[in-house]
Amino acid sequence: MAHAEGNIVIDRPITTVFNFLADGSNNPLWRSSVTDIQHIPDKPLGLGAVFKQGLKGPGGRIDGDYEIVEYQPYKIIKFQVIAGPARPTGTYTFESTGYSTRLTFILHFESKGLTKLMCPMITSSMKSEIAMLSDFKAYLENQ
Repeated sequence: MAHAEGNIVIDRPITTVFNFLADGSNNPLWRSSVTDIQHIPDKPLGLGAVFKQGLKGPGGRIDGDYEIVEYQPYKIIKFQVIAGPARPTGTYTFESTGYSTRLTFILHFESKGLTKLMCPMITSSMKSEIAMLSDFKAYLENQ
C-alpha cells in the first residue's frame, strides 16, 4: 500500500479553489508533472468527468487518465486513475475558513501482485504530487 497526504490553507474563497480543481484542464498550470491533458468532451464536468492526461515518467510520457468518482460541490472531489502503471485514488476535501480555504489532498494506492515491487517508487511519486500543493497555493494567490 502507498499513501500520501497533505493540506494547505489558500487565501482564496472555497468557490474559487473548488472550481479551479474541478476543471482538470487547469492541472498543467500548477502540476509540473503534467505534460498534456484534455477533458473527454462526451463526459460532463463534475461527477463522471474523464480527463486524458499525460505525465512525466521515468522513461518519458506515461498515461495518467482519471475519472471523477465523487463530486460534492465545495466539499469533495474524488478521482480514480484509470490508465497508467499505477492507478491510485485521489481525494480533495475543502473547508471554508472565512475568506480562505483549507484544502486536504490524499493519494492512496492498493498494491497487488507485481505492483508491490513498485510501491517505494509509487510512494515517492505520490509524495511529490502532494508537495505541489504549495505550487497550487502560489498560483491561485497570484491570480
